[in-house]
Amino acid sequence: MSLNEFILNKSEEILNKYWGYNCFRPLQLDIINSIIKGNDTLGLMPTGGGKSITFQVPTMQMNGICLVVTPLIALMKDQVENLQNKNISAKAIYTGLSHKEISNTINQCIYGDVKFLYISPERLGSSPFLNKLGQMNICLLAIDEAHCISQWGYDFRPSYLKISEVRNLFPKVPILALTATATIDVVEDIQERLAFRTKNVFRKSFERSNLTYVVRNAQDKDKQLLRILGKTTGTAIVYVRSRRKTKEIADFLNMHNLNATYYHAGLSYIERNRRQELWMADRSRIIVATNAFGMGIDKPDVRLVVHFDLPDNIEAYFQEAGRAGRDEKNAYAVLLYNSSDDKKLKKRLADTYPDKETIINTYEALSNYLQLAEGEGEGHSFVFDMRKFARNFKLNIIQAYSSLRILQRCGYIELTDEVNNPTRIMFNVNRDSLYSYDSCDAKHEEIIKLLLRTYSGLFVSFVGIDDELIAEKVSISKEKLYEYLVLMSKQKVLSFIPRVKTPYVFFVEPRLPKSYIKLSNDVYKNRKQRFKDKLEHMRYYASSSHKCRSAILVEYFGENDVLDCGKCDVCLDKKRNKKSLNDEKSIKDNVLKRIVEEPIHPEKLVDSIDEQTDYVINAITYLLEEEKVYYNSEGLLCVNKE
Repeated sequence: MSLNEFILNKSEEILNKYWGYNCFRPLQLDIINSIIKGNDTLGLMPTGGGKSITFQVPTMQMNGICLVVTPLIALMKDQVENLQNKNISAKAIYTGLSHKEISNTINQCIYGDVKFLYISPERLGSSPFLNKLGQMNICLLAIDEAHCISQWGYDFRPSYLKISEVRNLFPKVPILALTATATIDVVEDIQERLAFRTKNVFRKSFERSNLTYVVRNAQDKDKQLLRILGKTTGTAIVYVRSRRKTKEIADFLNMHNLNATYYHAGLSYIERNRRQELWMADRSRIIVATNAFGMGIDKPDVRLVVHFDLPDNIEAYFQEAGRAGRDEKNAYAVLLYNSSDDKKLKKRLADTYPDKETIINTYEALSNYLQLAEGEGEGHSFVFDMRKFARNFKLNIIQAYSSLRILQRCGYIELTDEVNNPTRIMFNVNRDSLYSYDSCDAKHEEIIKLLLRTYSGLFVSFVGIDDELIAEKVSISKEKLYEYLVLMSKQKVLSFIPRVKTPYVFFVEPRLPKSYIKLSNDVYKNRKQRFKDKLEHMRYYASSSHKCRSAILVEYFGENDVLDCGKCDVCLDKKRNKKSLNDEKSIKDNVLKRIVEEPIHPEKLVDSIDEQTDYVINAITYLLEEEKVYYNSEGLLCVNKE
């Protein structure tokens, strides 16, 4: 048996055992083979291509831990939970966890049997963490959203540059970089920045043959949306740019008897899950959402994705539109566009790249908001309320948020997305001591017994619990449950971290004087120009009336000699126009042939040709203007034989 055959057999065995699939999707096995042979590998796989399988399956064949770097905390937590449900040991470290939780997780990775450790990129800037990381048996480095390491990428994050320090710790360990969207420049930049020993790229074509792209020029987008949803069947996603608009449009659709719900990051964790589950179970046909929805969602039978507003770039549009038709059956990606969108794009540029003075003043306001003196804050994270911050300092919230993102790219801070951490507990005493715990309250005993029956691992590490469910089962309010947990925490029986839902700000460097804040051309001027260029590419896609939609998208990602799809709105218009020209020529030929037979009165001629009257009259007019026919003295049409 060859090495490739052995890898295939072992990989398929693992795939079936843990994931329940009998075979791999295109490109997955090629990437797995490359990793197991120890090669640095870059995988370009469009949304829904099954990227996580490419590092999870090989890790299960290797001795050691796969270190996974990803900026998407929600996706990180989701993947860890999915692996744990398969009895695979997986852990995650990200901003918002307590020092005790982080320390406990690190120790389990060093001394336990953890197979996957997910971390957020800012963790790599911590020297103590890197020291601990060096003690772990790392067998693979997996870098998700790898375009974030490239200055040319649409979502560059300076913390990703720290990955090179991890490479130095494990020089012989292969690295797998994964991204759904990357241009040619970004592909080269990723490999260079990750110090690939040999360039090695596996790419799946960006062409989606089952997906029909359509742009509708709609002055009344609401009316057009109703028409589109009314003409199609199956599950649909409608993307909008604001949280307010998700509810407005969902209400509008429901008023017109279209079953819709809405989703955005401002909803509670429980409410987001509930709405997502309704949609996943086809109990809500349509979900109206911001771009917070979709990452990690694997619903293969989405038949329609509509963009009510223009995204910032082709990358984002391609990724979101690509959530339709993952089952390889026919699906539609529709973009609604009108003249007002061009004005909105100009405003978006100004909001996304405020002037430098605004950015520096935002840094100063942030430091004051967190009550940091100059020289303080390095390596610390802070709970952060964006709305309260903007309100307290009378800032434009959109420009303030953009300013913080620019400061992040400069390497001064890290701003996490909103993190929803459930209530977590860990028992500090052993099981025997717990049973002898004397609380003078039977409710304590009832809570402890319920926790032990419901959750495992409580003596080993922090475990997330459903506080509302526990409170309901012991017939008390959630507030009362918290009182009991706080009391047990004070008595050292357990450690208790209450539920929190908030973004965090992490200071990479100590607070600096305003005069020390520098916005380099790479971070500000050049990126602003690239952002403007990307907006222009998006506008071109939306406004073009002569080039195949699919070809525009695929060529953007560097695939040349692309054939027209033949089914987008532009291709269909070309076919209709071509048919119209052919029909017009055929009518002219028939009219001329009839006149050649004998001079004829125009009314009789119109009646004798089996075509629409207007088309025949147009043909007669054309032939007269070209002097191919003429009227004789009796008013009959004759052929000009000169």
